[in-house]
Amino acid sequence: MSEHIVFLDRSTLQAQVRRPALEHTWEEYATTSPAQTVERLRDATIVLTNKAPLRGDVLAQLPKLKMIAVAATGYDVIDVPACRERGIAVANIRNYAVHTVPEHAFSLILALRRSLLEYRADVERGRWQEVDQFCFFDHPIRDLHGSTMGIFGEGVLGQGTAAIARAFGMRVLFADHAPPKMPDVEFTPMEQVLAESDVISLHCPLTPDSRNLFGLEQFRKMKRSAILINTARGGLVDELALVTALKEGLIAGAGFDVLTKEPPKEGNPLLDLRMPNFILTPHVAWASDGAMQFLADQLIDNVELFLKGTPQHLVT
Repeated sequence: MSEHIVFLDRSTLQAQVRRPALEHTWEEYATTSPAQTVERLRDATIVLTNKAPLRGDVLAQLPKLKMIAVAATGYDVIDVPACRERGIAVANIRNYAVHTVPEHAFSLILALRRSLLEYRADVERGRWQEVDQFCFFDHPIRDLHGSTMGIFGEGVLGQGTAAIARAFGMRVLFADHAPPKMPDVEFTPMEQVLAESDVISLHCPLTPDSRNLFGLEQFRKMKRSAILINTARGGLVDELALVTALKEGLIAGAGFDVLTKEPPKEGNPLLDLRMPNFILTPHVAWASDGAMQFLADQLIDNVELFLKGTPQHLVT
């Protein structure tokens, strides 16, 4: 039987995507709006999607569909319970961004801890030419060595971030949470992580339990000199609470690569922040050339192995 494979948002993956080594027809779209989804998938047996959502009302109209291959690790765009009810397999990507996401997190950390944006802006404004000595000290510069990093999420990205932190000479605390938990990781109560960390980095999935994990209550328990880094999912943080925390000085800064709704066509409170201690990048922490190609290869591996009867990386 020939499979009909549809890639809903091919433009989200800037890599070579090989065709599966099996009899199939292939259809791809640069982007797909919710209004276009059902029509484009009417004859699909397998769908590839990165951020194009597939909810229960859509799945109910796609009786031929038997597999969803998600071109990402996070699969909150998929109605997993609805897939389970309909016998639709869902596979995601594992362990593809083990270097690029931790490196991006540390790019944000270093920029904030060393006030790089402020110093660069000062140089562009001519401040250096005005001083009477070889340098100036208008903004704080804080070493990472000897400081404490708190990590939420002990998967490969959290552990990759921890490895870099330890190389800088940082003490690492993994915040405790409900099972399942990775073996050989020592956990610290969340309250202690909030109180003791100089840098907190989020690497956990977005679930009903983790949504708005950080709000004003958590910001008030953090050090005023601490910074928050989020390269995971926007919904982990109450964005209005973050604005308040930054404006009131509850924390010293934040670096984000994600928003609750992407792209933010309807605006977002974080887009309006014009503060040197806040850095926002457009969900590109995952997107190094090597990571994207690894993802593209694994995406097709997932499809081929599922059709061979030896599936991998199933979430349902």
